[in-house]
Amino acid sequence: MTGHGVIVAALMMLTAPSLASAQGYPTVFDFGTPATPQDIAAVAIAVGIDGKGLPPGRGDYAAGAKIYAAACSACHGADLRGVARLPDMPSGPALRLIGGRGTLGTKNPVMTVESYWPYATTLFDYVRRAMPFNAPGSLTPDEVYAVTAYILGEAQIVDKATVLDAQTLPRVQMPNRDGFVPDPRPELFK
Repeated sequence: MTGHGVIVAALMMLTAPSLASAQGYPTVFDFGTPATPQDIAAVAIAVGIDGKGLPPGRGDYAAGAKIYAAACSACHGADLRGVARLPDMPSGPALRLIGGRGTLGTKNPVMTVESYWPYATTLFDYVRRAMPFNAPGSLTPDEVYAVTAYILGEAQIVDKATVLDAQTLPRVQMPNRDGFVPDPRPELFK
């Protein structure tokens, strides 16, 4: 850009707000309200791999089976292996939750919670935020712990008598816990 072009661009930037105002367009949009600390706390619900951020509550396989049947099986199937041909969303194998152990190094890996995910806390965090599909974030902490216990029980990762809570969930050893290579790059956004 030439010196003349820079001057023209600068003048346009300076006159644009007054031109917008002169044409009846607002120069400031006053949408919404500032977020309160309570608003932020309601959505700042991240759970670390070490369990930091897990809420109080508890759940077991039996309670999880009932919640899963009512809130999850329409997409993930009664057998946790996905429902085929769902309209306007991934379906079938993409929704599979269990199976696939030992397949990640093969030509046809089956990536599921059981075979791929390295931490059980990630399962809890994902279910809590994004499930069920038609009402994400609607499950209580007790319900999320219970659904997590059910999925992990069906995958034979935990005993079906296990009660999951903020203390027991981080101790669950997922089959692929050591299947990832740590990223040595520094964390820039802490």
